[in-house]
Amino acid sequence: MHAIAVDAMGGDFAPESPVRGSLRMLDEFADVNVILVGQREMIEPLVGRARDRLTILDARETISNHESPVMAIRRKTDSSLVRALALVRDGAAGALMSAGSTGAIMAGAMFRLDRIPGVDRPALAVPIPSLDKPVLLLDAGANADCAPETLVQFAAMGSVYAKAVLGYDRARVSLVNIGEESEKGNALTKSAYRLLSASGQPFAFTGNVEGRGIPLGETDVAVCDGFTGNILMKTMEGLTKALLTMIKRELTSTLRGKMGGLLAAGAFRNLKKELSPEEIGGALMLGASSVVIKAHGNSGEYAFFSALKQARAALESDVIRKIAETIPRAVAAAMAVGPKANSSDK
Repeated sequence: MHAIAVDAMGGDFAPESPVRGSLRMLDEFADVNVILVGQREMIEPLVGRARDRLTILDARETISNHESPVMAIRRKTDSSLVRALALVRDGAAGALMSAGSTGAIMAGAMFRLDRIPGVDRPALAVPIPSLDKPVLLLDAGANADCAPETLVQFAAMGSVYAKAVLGYDRARVSLVNIGEESEKGNALTKSAYRLLSASGQPFAFTGNVEGRGIPLGETDVAVCDGFTGNILMKTMEGLTKALLTMIKRELTSTLRGKMGGLLAAGAFRNLKKELSPEEIGGALMLGASSVVIKAHGNSGEYAFFSALKQARAALESDVIRKIAETIPRAVAAAMAVGPKANSSDK
């Protein structure tokens, strides 16, 4: 049985979306136990007759996006997020899922759950659609500034996740850059390229990948700092939404278009579903010592359900333990060439 602690007060549509997404999860997976953490009087009416199928843990405080993440985690000990983190820390739950403040979730993962030994900072890993199969993008927004060695850790964690959860036998790991040539990029990407290319790395580094190559499926794991990754992810989400809107507008603007639209309605629905961020649900915070899923702040019921499926898949695959076993080798290979790589860019 997989126990998942859900921050029921996190997100724009809390607690309705977290609760309904959790109930949907329970309907489809008999091996999952959900613990809803938040203000009991708001949660119980939404649960209804399903009360005996889950657990509610009362928590009186909430953490907003406008608060200092570190101070909120330290001071608001009766918040839904901190109480949910405590369940994971104490072993009452195997995973945490929240659509709350990214900063607070990251601070909580670092200070309440700790990191995997050898990991400097956790990264948000998001599977994004491409032509053939999802590409794992990390970091998607947890760390605006990164050291070259940190990108090596992201690569190692991403390759393990791609194999354990996404099912890729030998994932291609690439560095997001402005060109495919090894000498392209800024000081960070040039140094990171050398470290990623070091012999002995526990992943298959295939060089640089440009932004356009990611949706075309030219890599399996795309590694970058969180500033670049967040812009890339949100640009792709916006472009996808714009293209779908444009296609719909064209199909409904003329009688011929409407007739063609009726014939292609099924294919269009499938495409829209495949490209929807709700199918992804959220991002796994790789590097934390337990499974932590950050869902979109505006997640609805289905997005929460998808995020909970991610949490279950991570628990099923035992991906945290596998990452912990891989990181020391990646760190050792990077340290062997680190000083030379850094000094050459000064």
